[in-house]
Amino acid sequence: MEVIPVIDLKGGVVVRARLGRRDSYAPIDTKLAPTNAPGDVVAGLLSLHPFQTIYIADLDAIESRGDHEEIVSALSEAFPQTAFWVDAGVADAAGARAWLSRHGRETLVLGSESLTGPAALQELVGIERLVLSLDFRGDCFVGPQTLLAAQHWWPSRVIVMTLARVGSHAGPDLDRLKSIVDLGASSSDDFGRSSVQPRVYAAGGVRGPEDLASLAKAGVEGVLVASALHDGQLTSADLDAARTI
Repeated sequence: MEVIPVIDLKGGVVVRARLGRRDSYAPIDTKLAPTNAPGDVVAGLLSLHPFQTIYIADLDAIESRGDHEEIVSALSEAFPQTAFWVDAGVADAAGARAWLSRHGRETLVLGSESLTGPAALQELVGIERLVLSLDFRGDCFVGPQTLLAAQHWWPSRVIVMTLARVGSHAGPDLDRLKSIVDLGASSSDDFGRSSVQPRVYAAGGVRGPEDLASLAKAGVEGVLVASALHDGQLTSADLDAARTI
């Protein structure tokens, strides 16, 4: 089980995400770092565990209120042993190519809430530095419904983001995750050609090591986590043990 810490950037600092209500996100106060500066928080997370990957949500870019591209580039340069996945609110293939051309190391997360439709995925087939995030709010899919039916164009890594569970300690959305795992396993195009089954990553609600075990049983291969790390519900020992789940 791959555990990926999440950093939410808003107004130049790391904020604490809760229930997907971005207007109420406040600067984070964490025992892992002395300040809410992005570099301090990343260093604090890496002192807890040598994470291979860190996910960054550029909330300003997602909401078209500016961006944190300079901060993202600085983090990538300061922590060269760490891979960064970045949701920058990209809407289409042209925007994705432009972003990737500006960022030679980072992986771009295509969030369904920002994408205009599955055509972007089709145009970007074969590009490795891409992750798709399927975003849900309650029982509703956030984004074009056609994305769910275009699993043959999905990249090799897919996040299932349950926004209402972010920062909630309510537990992961296992039923929805299982359905996406099954959907990815049965993917084929209109001509019956099968695509590679994607690796599915859970996001939202994880409370501790028991949830990691439940997710693994559901066929999930990775998890995005923030609150459980900052609140001490996933310890260094838990993270070491997760490698063998």
